[in-house]
Amino acid sequence: CIRLVNCRYLIMVDDIWTIRAWETIQSALWDDNRGRRIIVTTRIEDVAKACSPAIGGHYIHHMQPLEVEDSKKLFLSRTFVNKECPEELEDVMENILKRCGGLPLAIVSIASVLAGYTSPGSKDKWESIYKSIGSHMESNPTLEGRQILALSYNHLRHELKGCMMYFSIFPEDYEVNKDRLLWRWIAEGLVTEKRGSSLMEVAGSYLDDLVNRNMIQLRDEFKYYWKAKMYRVHDMFLELIVSKSLESNFASLLGGQYATMPYDRIRRLSIQGDDARLEEAEQPRKNMAGVDDGILDLEHVRSLSMFQHTGKKLLDQLGKFRLLRVLDLEGFKGALTKDHMGYICRLYLLRFLSLNGTEVEEIPSEIGKLEHLQTLDVRETSVRGLPDTVTKLYKLERQQISYNGDANLMWKLPLELKKMKMLREVGFAVLGNHLQVAQDVGELDHLQEMVVYVDDITFDNEVLTTFTGSLSKLYSLRRLIIGDVGYGNTLNFLNRLSSPPPLLQYLMIAGGIDRLPSWIMSLTCLGQFNMSWGKVAGDQLFDVLCELPSLTTVCIHNYCYEGEVLVARTRHRFPELITLRVASGSNLPNVIRFENGTMPKLEYLLVNFTDNNEKKIIGIRHLTSLKEVQLWGNESNLALRRALKHLKNCSEIRIFHKSFGIRRTVKLV
Repeated sequence: CIRLVNCRYLIMVDDIWTIRAWETIQSALWDDNRGRRIIVTTRIEDVAKACSPAIGGHYIHHMQPLEVEDSKKLFLSRTFVNKECPEELEDVMENILKRCGGLPLAIVSIASVLAGYTSPGSKDKWESIYKSIGSHMESNPTLEGRQILALSYNHLRHELKGCMMYFSIFPEDYEVNKDRLLWRWIAEGLVTEKRGSSLMEVAGSYLDDLVNRNMIQLRDEFKYYWKAKMYRVHDMFLELIVSKSLESNFASLLGGQYATMPYDRIRRLSIQGDDARLEEAEQPRKNMAGVDDGILDLEHVRSLSMFQHTGKKLLDQLGKFRLLRVLDLEGFKGALTKDHMGYICRLYLLRFLSLNGTEVEEIPSEIGKLEHLQTLDVRETSVRGLPDTVTKLYKLERQQISYNGDANLMWKLPLELKKMKMLREVGFAVLGNHLQVAQDVGELDHLQEMVVYVDDITFDNEVLTTFTGSLSKLYSLRRLIIGDVGYGNTLNFLNRLSSPPPLLQYLMIAGGIDRLPSWIMSLTCLGQFNMSWGKVAGDQLFDVLCELPSLTTVCIHNYCYEGEVLVARTRHRFPELITLRVASGSNLPNVIRFENGTMPKLEYLLVNFTDNNEKKIIGIRHLTSLKEVQLWGNESNLALRRALKHLKNCSEIRIFHKSFGIRRTVKLV
């Protein structure tokens, strides 16, 4: 580690569990009497004393419990969304709050449990939960965090317990993408069918329930194409669910702190670090005394996840994972050979296959043998296209591949596409120049997400007209990215679309087009609009978007706008717009101007001016609801300095230097 020498510094270290961990950190904190302050948080008294000098008394601040009124306010805000507690529940609430002892974590956790029982006649349920708390209190007068977390877990429905334990598979502080998580749940059989809802919709309801109970944490992450939802479990909850998972043999964790953990029958295997057992992964053997010698038994493994670049010899044994349903190698940087891919293509029961971020270069034609496959993810790889045999994957619902930029190297939608009736997601495909394929797109009744590019070299009008007709049939479509891989105005054909998918929630146009299609104004469900390379001018961009009733996010990427001044006029109301992102990677626009009355609910503004130091923002004071502004560019830009003067209502301003590092953050109260 790096020693802090000849420095004045303030460091905060959060949540230390052992004295040894503190000693390791302290060794790097050099004290040369230049002035330093270190703040440490811990739940353990002995650790706190070790972190604080004994001479003159320990500098320890003990957090005090909440006062009665503050406890009640916190409880009501989580249980009844700041409404009053019904009179019949008042007494029970007072008793519960006494048991929580003013601990915020305990109050929030128990309130999340009770939030599902607020209708009239719920008093018996409240009394039952209160008594459950009491059973933990025999040896402790106040409710400890771990106990209340266990109580929250114990009151989950059976199907939610399995989904909650599933987070034990992921390492500490690991954030998992929503789609990846839900499709894994489905492949594992953790999602119960419900009449009138797809498995994905049911899985989504499970996830929403866990978020609402404050059992998992959600973070939105802006990507170039759309906002990704990332989920993680708090460290305290992870400790609990790992314990529950190991007790019930739900998952087996190898490596790191689990390197010596013994396992009998392995069903879900998660590789989280180096482990000597990975070097000899094969069927268990008996020693001379007839005792199991500790070699891993792979015969019953149904799920394999690798979060460390170890275990290559384990991949050499893939042929022995005969019952495997989930193979998640996302981010694995070890070499995936043709032999490995051959083993994978013989995993007959496989439902989920993610090679995202690996070094795989080719998907063999034998992939068509995996007739139960539901998810195929080969993003961020060197894979060029997919073999025609993918059309034999009749149960495939999610297919994701990377954007390449060359139509000849991307996955061209194949003939017999209509056989893939179950497709719900198609990521990064090229339409090609075949009339039958353009027709087949309209036969994908379940399609909810499609990313498709057209090639301005090979296309003719008949194919494009047929394709617009197919788009009109995609009633289930929710997210659409449509672009071109050339430099012309290939996307003009979109203006021929007579009736767009009515339930579209996300739309991105990534290519040249003379004017924004007027049918966008009919998309009452549209929540996010992105555009790049469109080169539109004048007011047409905001004129088309400004009245959409559900639009919350607009992202204007490089070469989207060709005019000198981009104006959000008074008539551009944008009734629900919260986020506006403008990335000016070309010379235009030079000015962004906001008129009085525009975008009344805008809270987040990001403007990228890194390409030109003379660009301006005018009228930013008219954005009266701004909470956060991110300005990318040179700090000497007059536009940025002027903008700062008018942001008195903004809670945070982030200025980013031209080198794309954070220059400074200004917080205004």
